[in-house]
Amino acid sequence: MAKNQSRKPGRDVRGGNGKRGQDKIAPLRGGAARMENAQAKRDRANHGDRRDAQPTRGQGGVRRGGSSSKASRADLVVGRRAAAEALAAGVPIKSALVQVAAGERDAALEALARQLEGEGIEVERVPKGKLDALAEGSAHQGVVLRARPYEYAQLADLIAAAGEGDALIVVLDHVTDQGNLGAIIRTAEVVGATGVVIPSARAAGVGVGAYKTSAGAVLHLPVAQVPNLARAIEALKEAGFWACAATEHATDDVWHAPMGGRLALVMGSEGEGISRLVRETCDFSCRLPQRGRIESLNVAQATTVMCYEWLRRVSEAEEAAAAADGADVAGE
Repeated sequence: MAKNQSRKPGRDVRGGNGKRGQDKIAPLRGGAARMENAQAKRDRANHGDRRDAQPTRGQGGVRRGGSSSKASRADLVVGRRAAAEALAAGVPIKSALVQVAAGERDAALEALARQLEGEGIEVERVPKGKLDALAEGSAHQGVVLRARPYEYAQLADLIAAAGEGDALIVVLDHVTDQGNLGAIIRTAEVVGATGVVIPSARAAGVGVGAYKTSAGAVLHLPVAQVPNLARAIEALKEAGFWACAATEHATDDVWHAPMGGRLALVMGSEGEGISRLVRETCDFSCRLPQRGRIESLNVAQATTVMCYEWLRRVSEAEEAAAAADGADVAGE
């Protein structure tokens, strides 16, 4: 594949007519996440919203697109250890609720309260009953933190940030576990991806769990929420990206599929996999080879393998281009 290869109207240099890999999408075995066929009746429910998935373009890089004001348990950090881990991970904390001291003062709890105040976080003293209600049975140990809702980027701004050359955007089709989401964001940031795209409904959003498993990558890599994944993929294709779906039934494995250049890598959910409408929007598919007995890797592990294959391809293309430029200079 040529360096900086992008889509050209009427010409599919990746084989076929832009719909290579129309194989039936099933769980990606041998290093891929378990992505089972989505039932047709779920497809309409998951992707029936036909609103435009590409919001207004922002100015000056990736613009955060706001977040829901509705309170969510995903934005609560419950317990002392969890609070300390959230602070270490850089989770943006809005406020802290600390139990009113009863009897002998709890030195460890007071030390945590002072640390929170030292970070500029508002600390509110509340009775144990209020913490019990918020924790919903979890052991709060006298402290609950409220994280600030994550501010999502706009899809159009991710496209603008990708420029015109090689770029990777990871698209997640209803991944539901925040741990997997955070791990995928971590991988995407490490390999130099432009961003991650997730649906705005029936999927894990960026919360405390994603902050932790991303090891801080959430602070550096934009995540866009869209109402319709199929429309979002179409917008990426119009911007020169090729869309790759992961499936064990693909003809090409990841080593031989056209995984470089401008790539929108589409990964399915833990249970339902890639839905039919999203699958049909993709240009081609690939699989991970398997020799062992275990059925598959999970979606976060599979995404890591595929992201690094993209990085290998673009790195080789860059080295080849640099070598060719050097040869041209030497020949002058």
